[in-house]
Amino acid sequence: MTDANSAPLAADTITTSSLYNKDLAPVPPNRRTWGTYAYAALWISMSVNIPTYLLASGMIAGGMSWKQALFTVFLGNVLVLIPMLLNAHAGTQYGIPFPVFARASFGVLGANVPAILRALVACGWFGIQTWIGGEAINTMLVALSPGWQHVSYGPALCFGFFWLLNVVVILRGIETIRFLQGISAPFLLLIGLALLLWARGKAGGFGPMLSTPSKFQTFPEFFRFFIPSLTGVVGFWATVSLNIPDFTRYARSQKDQMVGQALGLPATMTFYSFIGIAVTSATLIIFGEAIWDPVKVLARLGNPIAVVIAMLGLLMATLNVNVAANVVSPANDFSNLSPRRISFRTGGLITCVLGIAMQPWKLMSSYGSYIFGWLVGYSGFLGPIAGVMICDYFVIRKKHLISEDLYRRNGQYEFSHGINWQAVAALAAGAGVAFIGLFVSSLRVLYNYAWFAGFAVSFLSYFVLTGKTASPSTETAR
Repeated sequence: MTDANSAPLAADTITTSSLYNKDLAPVPPNRRTWGTYAYAALWISMSVNIPTYLLASGMIAGGMSWKQALFTVFLGNVLVLIPMLLNAHAGTQYGIPFPVFARASFGVLGANVPAILRALVACGWFGIQTWIGGEAINTMLVALSPGWQHVSYGPALCFGFFWLLNVVVILRGIETIRFLQGISAPFLLLIGLALLLWARGKAGGFGPMLSTPSKFQTFPEFFRFFIPSLTGVVGFWATVSLNIPDFTRYARSQKDQMVGQALGLPATMTFYSFIGIAVTSATLIIFGEAIWDPVKVLARLGNPIAVVIAMLGLLMATLNVNVAANVVSPANDFSNLSPRRISFRTGGLITCVLGIAMQPWKLMSSYGSYIFGWLVGYSGFLGPIAGVMICDYFVIRKKHLISEDLYRRNGQYEFSHGINWQAVAALAAGAGVAFIGLFVSSLRVLYNYAWFAGFAVSFLSYFVLTGKTASPSTETAR
């Protein structure tokens, strides 16, 4: 059931606008069919992936004990669930995607600023997932034909092949991957469990494999590693916490999407992270070093058939997650730049090209680059975007939007020539505070808290700049 004030727009009101195309259009009530199970399944599908494993295993490689790493993952996912549910509300209420929702706070043209920042992060994630898929293909080929490891540029060729496979899926449409969604995540979950049982057998049981102590001798020493790690966990899903309206626009009700997400995200992320934590801890016993990359661990199984089966499952799951989590959002965001010229499919192809330009092999070169460079780094401007949008929607506008004006010029969200400079200024203030720690060593703590510091500063800045001038009572929800 949809809310009364989420009625569909009159077609002739917006369809002729330069800000409209069918991919960005509000979802009509008869197409809002996603229930609680759909959202729980969505998060299970997106959370069971190799970057989730790498997030947790990187903490073990960095020196945490398994209990410290598991607590960090759980706490981070509970924290990021809060902005996730807050931003999800507008998607369900009005049937609009993220870039259209951003028009309410940043302006009908200014919304391109947060949309493109979010899209660039998604391009990086697309590149990372594609690199992981390429590694899986390369490992599978080595298992089938050991001579492949001597082929020049073998990993690069495998990366290119998997990249082309993603392009084919995008060109054929998202529906071509839907049949994989029901089996890919469970298959990867089975691979993880099999890897866990293998590690348990090799290490001599869960006792020895989870007995590795933390390398941190004092609480301050642990805390210095814990804070950026926690920020990295929040940053992991800070992306989807912004563009979650892209999915909740199909929800039957607010309760369905809220309960489904609350059930699906923290539990799945924590459970699959435990597999990464336990297996990485076991590699210290089995191989004498903490191997944080599961592809490299799988390559050491010794049984070519087992390696091939595991890699095929990994490829299916990675392809599924890549399309669902890393193409839907940037395709909509790039489309928002010029709705009449850039379709969802064209936006997806732009994502593929920029995914290579982001050089994912460098982002994945070590756990430090992945967690403290990539995850913490981009959270420094995604947190401020969330701060502005949540303050605008819940505090300033009291959840009331004029739907038609989100798709036309010279309406409620025109601001100054289509841009709300107050929102841009608040975003810049939040990001500036978050990133100053990279350049001023005495303020490094601000970078370690990048998402939190950026969110707080942008939220407060936006409220101060607009709180006394906005008049939400003049808006009528439609």
